[in-house]
Amino acid sequence: MSERRIHDISPPITPRIGVWPGDTPFSRQVLCDMKAGANLTLSSLTSTVHLGAHADAPNHYGRDAGGAGERPLAPYLGPCQVMRVAAARNQRIGTRQLTGPITAPRVLFHTGTFPDPDRFTTDFAAFEPELLEYLHGQGVVLAGIDTPSVDLFDSKDLPAHQVLLRHDMAVLEGLVLDRVPPGNYELIALPLRLMGFDASPVRAILREW
Repeated sequence: MSERRIHDISPPITPRIGVWPGDTPFSRQVLCDMKAGANLTLSSLTSTVHLGAHADAPNHYGRDAGGAGERPLAPYLGPCQVMRVAAARNQRIGTRQLTGPITAPRVLFHTGTFPDPDRFTTDFAAFEPELLEYLHGQGVVLAGIDTPSVDLFDSKDLPAHQVLLRHDMAVLEGLVLDRVPPGNYELIALPLRLMGFDASPVRAILREW
């Protein structure tokens, strides 16, 4: 039996990767190095938890909500739909941009408005709150996007995040979907068990059925 093809939809994590302005950039400190004569290599990292492909936790946008480690894993694993949408920069996408019916309980949107994870730009697209309301009504438990946020860069009230909070929907941000054809897959994107943290990096993949 042939193995199912895997699409890696996580950007490479290097010191070049862009993070939200003012957030903690990624860095690696090598404590022991076999190339320098040590008996093993040992390193530590410093970074925002909103790094690359990541899952926001409810306490990122809800004062009394739970953290990444407290989230159930089921929303991050299972049938998933990838949809490409026509998105204008610095604009919210809504139901009018949908290119077909919702066919899975997890939907990832390719907007193409944040093409280089190593170059942080602020004019990426985001979700209209009404789109997330519609997805919830269709039984969607997780929404994902190929930008740093489901809300626009300069948004302060975070209306899309608030819909996610109200309906307890999971979210993935910072995905890389430019090489993934639209269609249905199996999503695997488990957050780390970081208790109380406001997000967790994920190694997000899609497996073809």
